[in-house]
Order: sequence, then structure tokens, then C-alpha cells
Amino acid sequence: MTTEERVREAAVRLFAERGFHGTGIRDLAQAAGLSSATLYHYMGTKEDLLVEIMRTSLTELIGKAGQITGDETDRLVALVKMHVRAHAEKPRETAVVDGEMRALTGERREEIVALRDRYERFWQDAIDDGVKARKLTVADPSIARLALLEMCSGVSRWYSPTGPVDLSDLTIQYADMALGMLGAAR
Repeated sequence: MTTEERVREAAVRLFAERGFHGTGIRDLAQAAGLSSATLYHYMGTKEDLLVEIMRTSLTELIGKAGQITGDETDRLVALVKMHVRAHAEKPRETAVVDGEMRALTGERREEIVALRDRYERFWQDAIDDGVKARKLTVADPSIARLALLEMCSGVSRWYSPTGPVDLSDLTIQYADMALGMLGAAR
């Protein structure tokens, strides 16, 4: 593992456990096995490191979402499965992305919010298209999007690969629940 990877891994772990503001430079350096002075060589500022983690994760999600095709419900099912899988496989990283937006400032915040909004647009489009096609029934598609994302993101807080539920089965169950929440014609 490279020093950059060690620094990133330490930051993801500490930001997920303690939060961005609860993690000091000394904590990061110690977790990465570096001196505080050396740490700056590999990360710039602590906020630079947080932005890199968020940018990488969101860009990956956007890339995967952009490859999804099919009708409205097919797209929604694929988004749910992909999102649940990402949150189950990378719980710390996704917890940082989902929970530390408030720590960002200025242009960095604007950049990450724009990436998040771009990702959520895939969800909103699938829901809106499903409502227009009368395949989905929801009172407020924007609230439906937020509820689905929150439901699917919660997997990062409880899922264990050694637990009783297989991840593939879990993604199917979540897709079924999403369709049910949105009143999908079955």
C-alpha cells in the first residue's frame, strides 16, 4: 500500500468514526504512520483530503449511474441495487460522503454539492419518468427520491458481509421495497 493510500484509508476510517471536525491532524498522521509534517506532503489540507474522498466516491457513483439503461422501473431498480451495494461494500467511505458535507466550505462545497446533485438527478429522472408513464404513483417525486436515498444509504450503518443476508439478496429486497414505496404496478 502506498503512503497516499495509507493516508486516505486513515482519513476515511477516522472521518467515519469521529467526523471531520473530530479528527485532528495528529490523529491522521498517527493512523497513517507518519509525522504531522510529512502528512501535509501527502494531503495538502484536511479539507483537501475530505474533498478528494467525496469527489472520488461521487464520481464513481455518477459513472455507474450513467451506464444504467432501460425503462423507468428498470433504471430505478438498477439505481437502488447499485446504491445499496456501494453502501454495503464501502460503508465508511459512503458514511463520510453522506455525513460530512456540512464540513465543506466555499467552492469546495459547491463542487461536491454539484456532484451530489448530478448523481441524485439520475434518481429523480427515473422517478419522474415513471410517474409520467404511470408506472409509479407518488404524491411528491422529490420527497420519494430523498426517502429512497436515505433508505438505501442506511445499509452502511448495519450491513455485515458475515451476517445472515447475502448482499445480492439484499439488493433485490431493497429494489422490491423501493418499487412498493413508489406504488409500482407489478
